Amino acid sequence: MRILCSNDDGIHSTGLTALEEIARELTDDVWTVAPEADQSGMSRSITLTRPLRVRKVAPQRYTVDGTPTDCAQLGVSHLLKDKVPDLILSGVNNGQNVAEDVTMSGTIAVAFQGMTLGIPSIALSQSRSDRTNPKWQTAKQFAPGIIRKLLDAGWPSDVVLNINFPDREPDDVTGTVVVEQGRREHIEIFAEERTDLRQRRYYWFGFNGKPSVPPEGTDLRALHDGKIAITPLHLSLTHTDAQTALGSVFEG
Repeated sequence: MRILCSNDDGIHSTGLTALEEIARELTDDVWTVAPEADQSGMSRSITLTRPLRVRKVAPQRYTVDGTPTDCAQLGVSHLLKDKVPDLILSGVNNGQNVAEDVTMSGTIAVAFQGMTLGIPSIALSQSRSDRTNPKWQTAKQFAPGIIRKLLDAGWPSDVVLNINFPDREPDDVTGTVVVEQGRREHIEIFAEERTDLRQRRYYWFGFNGKPSVPPEGTDLRALHDGKIAITPLHLSLTHTDAQTALGSVFEG
């Protein structure tokens, strides 16, 4: 089995090293194509206005000066075109990708691009309270077994699997559940204005939120309860109830 690894945190991230270790538990044929720099929050952005440069940094390991989607596309269509991967793994992201995160996540974008290219794809993220010290061992310990079970079971070709590991040590994980995408009740994005040394204004985006107990059966609740959350995702964003209701307005 050939596995392609990528991420959005960049080629030098600790999470990518963890992902490569996970992949090598499954096969010896592991390749990596990852962004040159941190591309968090890029979603499915693809570079169309300038050429992309690929650099080989080690055997079977490449970096691209572009987005996560660029990496998945170039990895499959160019770098591995002689034998395309059987599986794409993305992550392990430094921080959870749940609820609204999934529409902005570059980690999940890699998986979606792999899916559109006909390759089973899985996104992995490690929840953490301390960005400088995520509990990588939790993802590394559980991911290989979970991935094996998922591959044995299979899933629809238009679906990607989003796996989030709780912010707990491996011995404190309370289980693995398949859940739906949740929704945060108390979260907002804000822009903080600052001034540089030349007295020019610039801005940093940040997040504000309030603690809450999420509903049962969601990715948020699973992590809250110390469980590993697996969520099947797809690209169809149609709200069928609204489609039906609004369609009746224009009938006749």
